[in-house]
Amino acid sequence: MQKITTNLWFDGQAEEAARFYTSLFDDSRITDVQHYSEVGPGEPGTVMTVTFELAGQQFVAINGGPEFSFTEAISLSVDCADQAEVDRLWARLTEGGEEGPCGWLKDRYGLSWQIVPRQLTELLNDPDPARSEKAMKAMLGMKKIDVQGLLDAVGR
Repeated sequence: MQKITTNLWFDGQAEEAARFYTSLFDDSRITDVQHYSEVGPGEPGTVMTVTFELAGQQFVAINGGPEFSFTEAISLSVDCADQAEVDRLWARLTEGGEEGPCGWLKDRYGLSWQIVPRQLTELLNDPDPARSEKAMKAMLGMKKIDVQGLLDAVGR
């Protein structure tokens, strides 16, 4: 068991969200589902928590009710190997959600994600400040990150 686990608060969609998220990443699975008992506070027999792993990282989804919702103040950042992975995750996660700027999006549950190709990180860390700045400027004009657009912007 990992020492620190991210807990995600849902209003009745914890199991649905966990199933959706685990369908997106290799090395992902639901490991436990707990149900509310007669003690409550939720409806007896309904899902209380779902423990799941995404790419080997553990999360817990709780059906805590409508009191809290996600904000952009927290997001899950995904390191993508290439444009194909960016495209696949972007398409799936924006179904019923919304695109944001600079590789950010909100999924259908309101959770924010950053879908980041490795090439972006490499270009932003380029030892040539001019190339790094060109990559940043190009990224700031994008929603879904376009690797070829970044490479074109820096002259590669």
